[in-house]
Amino acid sequence: MPVIHSLTEDLNLSKEEIQQKRTKDPLLDSLINKYLQADAEVVKAETAKSDAPSDDALKKLKEKRVQVKQKIVDRLQTPS
Repeated sequence: MPVIHSLTEDLNLSKEEIQQKRTKDPLLDSLINKYLQADAEVVKAETAKSDAPSDDALKKLKEKRVQVKQKIVDRLQTPS
């Protein structure tokens, strides 16, 4: 069963705060887009029936998502 990951909750920021930061920082915007894509891939893989990926493939997708989220956190902690 897929687990929903809310980036706003994970980062402890409101949608408005994230949107403001995205508009001021193209790199952050790109990272958030990559995160959302990676998260969608994980959810799709977790809900797949007939063409479900192997456990290894799913693990790699989840690791990719975590790595992108860490880059987002690092970027947010970097002084502007």
